[in-house]
Amino acid sequence: MSKGNINVSVENIFPLIKKFLYSDHEIFLRELISNGTDATSKLKHLISIGEAKTELGDAKIEIILDKKANTLTIKDKGLGMTADEVEKYINQIAFSGAEEFLDKYKDNEAGIIGHFGLGFYSAFMVADKVEIITKSFKDESAAHWTCDGSPEYTLVEHEKADRGTEIILHIAEDSKEFLEESKISELLNKYNRFNQVPIKFGTEKINDPEFTPKTTKDKDGKETTEPHKQITVDKIINNTDPAWTKKPADLEAEDYTNFYRELYPMQFEESLFHIHLNVDYPFNLTGILFFPKLSPSMDMQKDKIQLYQNQVFVTDNVEGIVPDFLQMLKGVIDSPDIPLNVSRSYLQADGAVKKISGYITKKVGDKLASLFKNNREDFESKWNDIKVIIEYGMLSEDKFFDKAQKFALYPTVDNAFYTFNEFIEKTKDAQTDKDGNHIILYAANKDAQHSYIHSAKEKGYEVLLLDSPIISHLMQKLETSNEKVKFTRVDADHIDNLIKKEDTVISKLSDEEKESLKPMIENVVPKQTYTVQLEAMDSNASPFIITVPEFMRRMKEMSASGGGGMMGMGNLPEMYNLVVNTNHELIGEILRTKTSKKRDRLISQSFDLAKLSQNLLHGEDLTNFIKRSYELIK
Repeated sequence: MSKGNINVSVENIFPLIKKFLYSDHEIFLRELISNGTDATSKLKHLISIGEAKTELGDAKIEIILDKKANTLTIKDKGLGMTADEVEKYINQIAFSGAEEFLDKYKDNEAGIIGHFGLGFYSAFMVADKVEIITKSFKDESAAHWTCDGSPEYTLVEHEKADRGTEIILHIAEDSKEFLEESKISELLNKYNRFNQVPIKFGTEKINDPEFTPKTTKDKDGKETTEPHKQITVDKIINNTDPAWTKKPADLEAEDYTNFYRELYPMQFEESLFHIHLNVDYPFNLTGILFFPKLSPSMDMQKDKIQLYQNQVFVTDNVEGIVPDFLQMLKGVIDSPDIPLNVSRSYLQADGAVKKISGYITKKVGDKLASLFKNNREDFESKWNDIKVIIEYGMLSEDKFFDKAQKFALYPTVDNAFYTFNEFIEKTKDAQTDKDGNHIILYAANKDAQHSYIHSAKEKGYEVLLLDSPIISHLMQKLETSNEKVKFTRVDADHIDNLIKKEDTVISKLSDEEKESLKPMIENVVPKQTYTVQLEAMDSNASPFIITVPEFMRRMKEMSASGGGGMMGMGNLPEMYNLVVNTNHELIGEILRTKTSKKRDRLISQSFDLAKLSQNLLHGEDLTNFIKRSYELIK
């Protein structure tokens, strides 16, 4: 028997472990299972190179709950430890056993990651006493280590005959929840459902696959089938061979679908497509990312991608590793090269992380370009479900913006899809104004802006349908990147002013008549919201047209969706232009009407019709309009 003090640099490390080194107590189980996994993986490696003269056997990890004894046991059949190794790896916390192991065998096999020491000591977050019973694969006696949470420990021989390690946690009074089967099942499912080594937690009954029920007939010919024979088997809670650990060439479409369902059993919609990540230089990274179906309402919920380290769950906060715009995706990323702090819970941004982020961005861009090139029709059908992600990426990543020029789509109100360059080429002749500006007309809502779209199409113009919540930001970037290209919403002005040609329309009204007309209209129209503009337009155009100045509207939209330099713009009052067509017959009639009551009624009715076309007629104004309309048709 030996007895001593654990070699630590502070008087008592355990309060430090409980309060500071580990931010979340539940990760103790992940750490202890990871140690068991490491021990099993190392033994398998030593057997493969002939340094361990033993058989691996049924090398699973077992979790045992004993509520009566107040214990939780984590048992593995890995390489185990000798008494000297317990002294070295457990009692000298600063020493990393895995580091030594890797250094010794680095030329034989890469990627064996593991550690003893601090990971083990996370046990004291939930236990007031911890025992280790361990027997090495070497021909030496088993060892029994005990510590009650003070720096003192005991180490004695033990009669354990089978290879491996048992860690027995005597659960503390304030951690009784970890003696509940439901709680342990929850933690195993969260952290270890894809563990590399099988994990047994209890048993379950299944139908005996070797038993075939017999069917007999009675004298009346009635058939009776005997009950299926059941057997009790170990309940293995994890999938040791998840899809992301395999090569893409070894997987079918159905495998990806099944894995998506395995990851998100409560997700009823299938993913649109997937991207399989598989790189081993200059860093090691595997994973599968799925594009879910997104609504245009800017569903920016994150924490859908799960980060693993050697198939052990670390976090679903992947900020820094996955570019911000891709955090709306779902899936798994697994890398041993992502640096983590002592509890593995928080990422430390460094050069490796930035390289990984850049790789993921490039891989996603390449995949989208390939999908677009190989099956454009299918890509177009999915555009509305993925456009928010791509548009967000174009705004946040310059390299992605450049790559996206190949596949980012701009749909028209007629449901035709173009890349930016295709649309520019198609409309350059018709939609270039007298100053050489290429005007791209767009609508945000086909129904609300129908009359304006109709006017534009009558002129032979193409109108895009751009309705995502961040499109104003993207238009701004596209305008900055393309000289002489201007985006203008189709209701920003009357159509002749949107794309000004050399031709000018002569007004039927004299200057004097215009001077008389304007105050008549301003007397009826709210001045604080509407600016009256008199314009000479085609006589067939509407008499009153409400337009929204492009600059003001876009600034408000950018402010509403988080435009950094536009803060406060979203709080500005709504401002509109009321464009009066001086060449329309109704305007002449308003001028000729002598009775102010009748004239005001004509103006109010025309104004309300213009508001109705912009979906601006509500409440009392709508009630008055309906009443007035009935009176006019009496």
